[in-house]
Amino acid sequence: MEIKGSQFILRHWQLADAPALQKHANNPKVPAYLLDRFPSPYSLADAEAFIDVMVNKLTVTNFAIEINGEVAGGIGLEFRDDVYRKSPLIGYWLSEQYWGLGVMTEAAKLVTRYAFTNFDTICVMGFIFSENLGSMRVLEKAGYTLQGVLKQSVIKGDKVMDEHIYVAYK
Repeated sequence: MEIKGSQFILRHWQLADAPALQKHANNPKVPAYLLDRFPSPYSLADAEAFIDVMVNKLTVTNFAIEINGEVAGGIGLEFRDDVYRKSPLIGYWLSEQYWGLGVMTEAAKLVTRYAFTNFDTICVMGFIFSENLGSMRVLEKAGYTLQGVLKQSVIKGDKVMDEHIYVAYK
């Protein structure tokens, strides 16, 4: 499965993506505002383990972002259970060399549309750490609206931050 953007392709992960994934994800600026489950440093073994899980999924909810023939980021939907079963979370990261070029805003729009078109989804949510102004801007440009702020609700390293909740509706 592929979704074409103007500067990139969103596609299923491939085992051959591991070296490029490791190269781009290993920049300490990339995981600065991601959940701690995103490894840092990011080893080739981390890349291979992640891709191994992704290639074996029957339903595509996580995409490699391919730019100029090489994986340079990822974007996906995290479906949850119980009362949250129809409101997945969107998550993403991109190689620093492509920041500020509009890639992630367009990718977020495409994946959000994919969620509404292919799944029984009532909304898509993004939880953004308060210091990640670039990511807030991505979601705003992608049509998400700020619904609220959870004060002092996350800790990254030893820094306590607020979490901003963005939502897109059909």
